[in-house]
This record gives sequence, C-alpha cells and structure tokens, in this order.
Amino acid sequence: MTSISSNNQSTNFTLQESVNVWGSRGRRQSCRTSAAFAFKSSFFGKKPLSLSVNKTRPGRALGPTGYSRLNPITASSRCHTFDVIIIGAGIIGLTIARQLLVGSDLSVAVVDKVVPCSGATGAGQGYIWMVHRTPGSEIWDLTLRSNKLWKMLADSLHDQGLDPLQLIGWKQTGSLLIGRTPEELVMLKERVMQLCEAGLRAEYLSSSDLLQAEPELMVGEDSGAAFLPYDSQLDAMLTVAYIEKGNRHFASKGRYAEFYHDPVTRLLRSNRTGEVEAVQTSKNTLYSKKAIVVAAGCWSGSLMHDLLRETEIVLDIPVKPRKGHLLVLENFNSLKLNHASMEAGYVGHHDLTLHPGQVNHGQILSISMTATTDVIGNLVLGRILRFSLQFSITTVLINVM
Repeated sequence: MTSISSNNQSTNFTLQESVNVWGSRGRRQSCRTSAAFAFKSSFFGKKPLSLSVNKTRPGRALGPTGYSRLNPITASSRCHTFDVIIIGAGIIGLTIARQLLVGSDLSVAVVDKVVPCSGATGAGQGYIWMVHRTPGSEIWDLTLRSNKLWKMLADSLHDQGLDPLQLIGWKQTGSLLIGRTPEELVMLKERVMQLCEAGLRAEYLSSSDLLQAEPELMVGEDSGAAFLPYDSQLDAMLTVAYIEKGNRHFASKGRYAEFYHDPVTRLLRSNRTGEVEAVQTSKNTLYSKKAIVVAAGCWSGSLMHDLLRETEIVLDIPVKPRKGHLLVLENFNSLKLNHASMEAGYVGHHDLTLHPGQVNHGQILSISMTATTDVIGNLVLGRILRFSLQFSITTVLINVM
C-alpha cells in the first residue's frame, strides 16, 4: 500500500495489474515495477493528479501453465467421476457450473491451479457495459445476451427480497463514452443512432448536458458523450463469492466439487477410442461422462494449442492476454462521479483477427481510460495500454461422449 497526496489530502491506493510475469521455465520471479501516472484527461481536468510507483514485488502466474498434449490414461491413487469437468474457476467457469447445476441434474467439478479471483476475474472492474459495443459485430449477440443474463440475476435477487448491491455489488450507474474532438463527436452521434436502432436506450449528451451530468469533469466546447442509462457494474469478488455459495449447495447432493490449488497437468484420452475422457491434475484424476470445458480465460487459446500440437487437429482460438492497469484510490473524496465514464478515441490500425477487407479503420474504437466508483465508494481508474480487437469466446468445450 502506498500513499499519494492531492490537494493536501493523503490517499491510499492499490495498483493491480491483470498480467504478471513468470520465468521461462515456469519459475516465479520477482519483477521490478516502475510506473509513473499523470492523469491529465477529461476526468481530472479540474483536479490533476500525478504519482509514481517504484517497487519490487513477486510476479504471479500468467494463467494455467504446465498443460501437455493429450496422453493415454495413467493410473492415479485418487480418481473421481463427474458428468462435466470445468477447467478454470474464474467468473466464466463458475457461472457455467452454476447454470449446469441449476438447469440440469448433471454433476460438475471445477478445477483450478489456485483459487477464484486469482487471475483476470479478480483484477477486473466488473463493467456490464454496452456503450462501447458495436451492433452487428461478431460479438454483439454474445455481449447482449451476457448483459441480459446479469440483469436477470440482479432482478431475481431483488424479487427474493435480497439486495443486489450488497450481494454482488450491482449498481446501475449508466455509462458515458466521452469524446473531446469534433471527429469523435460525429462518431459518438453515429454510435448512439446504431445503439438505438439495435433496441437499446441511448442518448447523446452535448457539452452542456455532459457538464450537468458530471460537474467534476473538464468539459470543453468540443466535448460530448454517448450515454446509456441502463449500463451497470458489479463487484467481481462479491459476485464470485455469491455464485460459489450457491454452487456449494449442490455438494451435499453429490453433484458438485471444487479442486483448488490443483493445477491441471494434462488431458487424458482412452487407449481404446482415443477420445478425451479425463483430466489429470497434480493430485487427482477426474473422469468426465459428458464433457470437459476449458474456461481458462485469455489463456484458453495457448492451452488448446499446446494440447493439440502433436496431433493432426488444427484449432485456431485467437485469444491472447491484454495488459491493463487498475488504480484503486481508497477513501478518495476529492472527486465525485455520478456515472461510470470512459474516454474514447478512434484509431486506424490493422487487426488480423478481423476480416481485413471489411475493416473501416476510422471506426475501430480504442478505450484509453475508465473511471468509476466501486461498491464501497473507492475511486477505480482503469487504463488499457494495448487495446486489441482480438476476441473469441474464452471457453472451449471438449465432447467426450
């Protein structure tokens, strides 16, 4: 924990990185981080902040490592059988488990090398936003459905007389996508029209409207924003705890088990059929009757590549890590935000994951910085250093029956 001063006020903060460093042989390394932050943007025009960080801390794992290619089944002293095995206990893996447990009579096991919220889930900001999504894109339907499912969960809690804010940190703050140049304002107006045509409630805020909505922002004559009043956010750690508690209700019925601190070492296949039918971990052999789901987040692509390296199967899963930073300012009262906010810039760059002939380089959105408050009132600043449009569903289903 480090402290900074702004306007004679001392404030504690925590810096989180979503990507850390491991050595070339998988050994934990100590990495020296030296970072300087100078916030001079539409968020902090009236209250400029600057700070520097120079410290040494141990690196954490990039993600599931140590996976090998498909191997014949070997004996293990601890064997278990479930209908479905899920590799990865992040928000995706746990919610898949929840859906299977609630919506079927299948038994489910979740396996992870550490514990929930040790990876990208724990470093995420919990945004449930549509303002920066593009209707008709390859991920639009998936994003829209995800948004609706989270809202259904929050509504179901409310219908049960429970508080979504307390249980999962749910806040319907609305989101602002802020532009500061004439070119960006034109694009924001077009985006608002696209979102409205897609069935969402979206508004364009002029400079004066934006200043009224967010008095703390530095708003110039060429400023404006796309505003989605129903965009929301949640607290990832609270949400994971809630989902875990619900999943564990099925453990007494013999339908659910967690294998944490138990990294997967390989997938096992039958000598007779060649089909995948088990997961080998450092401590257990987990047999699957129905399916194995790889929910290893942005490392799912490299994982499957390693598993299939020496087979004739070609599987392209273009999922790669993206580095970002979170800065959490605790008890910071100098700046009040009414809505979740983000800066938007349109950049022309070539992305190999899109169809090159169909890319309009002037329409590709790059988010440079976000700002919001969390469930307990801390100011949370996010900055994406490299915005990549590479995207794929980060779960892989391996049929075994």
